[in-house]
Amino acid sequence: MATRAVKMNDESQGGSGSELTRRVGGTIENTKTFLQETRVEMKKVTWPTREDVVATTGVVLATVAFFAVYLFLVEQGATRFITYLFHKFGI
Repeated sequence: MATRAVKMNDESQGGSGSELTRRVGGTIENTKTFLQETRVEMKKVTWPTREDVVATTGVVLATVAFFAVYLFLVEQGATRFITYLFHKFGI
């Protein structure tokens, strides 16, 4: 945060070159800084093990399959009920 404050003070004082040159140069420097900080943060990430990923994927697939069957049955029941009502009232 202190680094950004210093950069902002340096940029706000003006300098040589046009406004466009300053903006483009700042954008390139900001991009470099962002990529360096991203690389540092990605090294801090604790990645899951293969076993964790496989187990979690299994749970997700089982849950999706369960709800797919459940919603299919609910839809079939609702369709049959509505069809029954239509026949009952002659619609």
